Amino acid sequence: MTLPELQEFIRQMYGWKDEQRGAEGTFLWLCEEVGELAAALRESDQDALELEFADVLAWLATLANVKGVDLSRAIERKYGKGCPGCGKLICACGESVKP
Repeated sequence: MTLPELQEFIRQMYGWKDEQRGAEGTFLWLCEEVGELAAALRESDQDALELEFADVLAWLATLANVKGVDLSRAIERKYGKGCPGCGKLICACGESVKP
């Protein structure tokens, strides 16, 4: 499944609920899922990790849908020409630099 397909899949499945919840409520759900991912990372449970990564990605797609953001376009704009910090395809920024 591509990123645009994921966004459309999520929109079709939950779009009406997501619009009612709004960006703030959706962001809180995303944060909760990130917390659950953190717990799965601590436990090193591969099955739980896969499910939590899926949840985080789905809620990120949901939030993007609610805010009218095309994630593929956003990724291309930010990273399509390489690292946003140094501009290289293989990042040459120092470890303390967040691109």
